Amino acid sequence: MTQTLSAPTGTAVPPPARPRRVRRGRGGAVLGVVAWIVGIAFFFPVAWMVFTSLHSEQAAATNPPDLTAPLTTDGYREFFATNPWPYLINSATASVVSTALVVVLALFAGYALAIRPVRKWSDVLFFFLTTKMLPAVAGLLPVYLIAQHIGLLDNIWLMVILYTAMNLPIAVWMMHSFLAEVPVAILEAAALDGARLPTVMRRVILPIASPGIAATALICFIFAWNEMLFARVLTGVVAGTAPVFLTSFVTTQGLFLAKVCAAATAISIPVLVAGFAAQNKLVQGLSLGAVK
Repeated sequence: MTQTLSAPTGTAVPPPARPRRVRRGRGGAVLGVVAWIVGIAFFFPVAWMVFTSLHSEQAAATNPPDLTAPLTTDGYREFFATNPWPYLINSATASVVSTALVVVLALFAGYALAIRPVRKWSDVLFFFLTTKMLPAVAGLLPVYLIAQHIGLLDNIWLMVILYTAMNLPIAVWMMHSFLAEVPVAILEAAALDGARLPTVMRRVILPIASPGIAATALICFIFAWNEMLFARVLTGVVAGTAPVFLTSFVTTQGLFLAKVCAAATAISIPVLVAGFAAQNKLVQGLSLGAVK
């Protein structure tokens, strides 16, 4: 039998202890300040590049820089006067086509590894990871010799193949983590309704995993657009990309800083536009699987 003990008459019963409130004011402020410092540190080089591109060569070459110098768009006029459009079109072709191929291949690979796992699927993921452990420069000479032998030097479709192969491992890893978050109950319900794989992919998996697909596509597009090592060696006049064209501004006459910054800013615009357009999907996709 349980007995209830009561306090003696006349003795004040202390009130129940309240849970302590976690004081997050000071800690949150410190984290906020640190986040702002890190954000400014990452954004400062980009802002400085844009600021320098709006100056003349004389003002850009001064040390320390003259912040009061008049602004001008001469660097951008000289950049577009050199006809960069073939290089920009080549970069857009290689980046868009390779990204589309990577997303399609990674989507089916992620489905096989996450939703309908094959045998030893962890070994398969590890194999994809090991392909990124080889330095890119180590495979440059064999790729060059193969491309020369089959006649694909200075060919944009060679860059499409290379960018697809280079971005596929990381895309498979990302798609695996995204598709692993798809509820199994929805897939089982679709299977009971008689839905086949194409219908399940189109009506169930794609709507749920669309943020992850957008994040994967954006990251692969950025990697393909910014790649310069293979493009510098394997392309020339016909299939040169935007980063290759950017190196042409470094001449024996010297470094024209304002013109280089203007060219770098103009070449970065497509990536910035794509990033801002898919910003919401990118945040949702990168946060999938973060909380278990």
